[in-house]
Amino acid sequence: MLILNPFKKHDVSEFEGVLIPLADAQHRDSIVDQRRMPPAAQENEAHEKGSEKDSQKNSDGARRSSNDAASVEGGTATPGATIGLTINDLRAEVEMDVAANDTHSSYDMKAKVINRALSDIGMGKYQWQLFVLCGCGWLADNLWLQGIALTLPSLSAEFGVSETEVRYTTLALFLGLCIGASFWGVASDVVGRRLAFNFTLMLAGVFGIAAGFGPNWIGTSALYASIGLGVGGNLPVDGALFLEFLPGANGSLLTLLSIFWPVGQLISSLLAWALIPSFSCASDAPVCTRADNWGWRYFIITLGSISFAMFIARFVFFHLYESPKFLLSRGRQAEAVAVIHGIAYHNKCKTWITEDILNQIGGDPEVRDDAKLSTGEIIKRSLGKFSTQRIGPLFSTRTLGLTTCLLWFQWATIGMGYPLFNAFLPQYLANSGSDTPTSTSLVYRNYAITSVVGVPGSILAYYTVNIRHIGRKRTMSIAALITGVFIFLFTISTQQDFQLAFTCLEAFFQNIMYGVLYAYTPEVFPAPYRGTGSGISSFMNRVAGLCAPIVAVNAASGNPKAPIYASAALIIAAGLSMFALPIETMGRQTL
Repeated sequence: MLILNPFKKHDVSEFEGVLIPLADAQHRDSIVDQRRMPPAAQENEAHEKGSEKDSQKNSDGARRSSNDAASVEGGTATPGATIGLTINDLRAEVEMDVAANDTHSSYDMKAKVINRALSDIGMGKYQWQLFVLCGCGWLADNLWLQGIALTLPSLSAEFGVSETEVRYTTLALFLGLCIGASFWGVASDVVGRRLAFNFTLMLAGVFGIAAGFGPNWIGTSALYASIGLGVGGNLPVDGALFLEFLPGANGSLLTLLSIFWPVGQLISSLLAWALIPSFSCASDAPVCTRADNWGWRYFIITLGSISFAMFIARFVFFHLYESPKFLLSRGRQAEAVAVIHGIAYHNKCKTWITEDILNQIGGDPEVRDDAKLSTGEIIKRSLGKFSTQRIGPLFSTRTLGLTTCLLWFQWATIGMGYPLFNAFLPQYLANSGSDTPTSTSLVYRNYAITSVVGVPGSILAYYTVNIRHIGRKRTMSIAALITGVFIFLFTISTQQDFQLAFTCLEAFFQNIMYGVLYAYTPEVFPAPYRGTGSGISSFMNRVAGLCAPIVAVNAASGNPKAPIYASAALIIAAGLSMFALPIETMGRQTL
């Protein structure tokens, strides 16, 4: 039934046997109930409080070591958990959290209760399945971003467009990405996460397959723009969605999710290496016809098929529950509780959350005034939410406002700097100034090697973001500065091995930078506006990327290396601004 109705609304009655009393539940990394601790544990707790003043704190500044709590059940202490919090214990924990964040609304209080319920359920089968499927969205983004870049030489040869002007092809893609990022990001806050999660990859797959049969350069570019319309929604929606189902103790998995992004580049580069050189016009052919140049078409059709297969995996073989925080923000509290019960049922564990507990902590839900509106009136009111009233809360405090401005600056500068180098890298590798043109096969081979080396960067980022005194901010700022330096060094020599070495180093640190930035951005925005904040960040990234082909075409006419210099300078500027971010999200609970 879930397959037939992927947008099904849920009720707690569907998930029998998962609810247990709050007093009987095990709570991970929670407030320690001293009355339940054995004397030895109490003495140890007192000793640690006196001797470890500088121990790691959580995001709200409240000290909670995962190893200093113990629960007793049948005389056995379980480190890192406590049994049987009372409603007063839970209220004290929530009030401590919201006080540290200076947020006291009913939504904020109840969001903290949902955080606690998800943390007590822990990382289970449902979250790991969602990790893989959200990763498919990140994979698709770079799959197409790099894939279209890899078709530029073939498009130039077949359609008679100069090697400089063909760079405008990426402008069409970024136009679609801009619209997709802004539309799907805000739409996820208005109509929910599930629509975007299920249909962005479908659009990419359908238009991707169609692009393989593009009749001319203009038609192919239009189809590329349509691909971007779908793909553009993946990063802002999937990252925010995964974060809202993630237990607080596993927050760094959002950084690990970024490993799918370089994997997308790797798949594109390997497929391009296998298909494009083998089925393309000879480099010395006087005329390149469609019949002799099917390599890029086979390649694009394959990418479209992969995207559609990932859509099928999401839509048919997995049922996505709507985000409980989205439901809560829309006054659908009963459904939010049912979703938590559904996750517990899927993970074969128990949960204690009920509507009554939410009401005791955050008060009774407000009565919504649109319950009896007509369909037309509801649509009109929903469209009215696509306005500055959704942006205003991103500047509700000085700290959040400064963070928002800096993030938008970083997304914009990186958005232009990244494609100025990477989107035209096959062309740089083919004829960056050397006297002997590089063979097509060697260009795609080198590009594939670069992609392989970039993948471990995301893995390293996953570990460094949780290192004390480094965290999210320093990891991505240092990686951005190093990336910019290596891009500069790429221009020193036109020797193939030299350039390959620096493209590999650049790709490694670039994936660290991007991986943390993609994770950090949704972490700092509250859930009611997370889709909007992340969506606008992605939109700034795409708009700047939209300008990159214009800069590349015009700057390269004066100095072929000018776009590369501009790329390095922009990424270094972003890295410097990251040091000024006022919020460190390492260990911080999300609202």
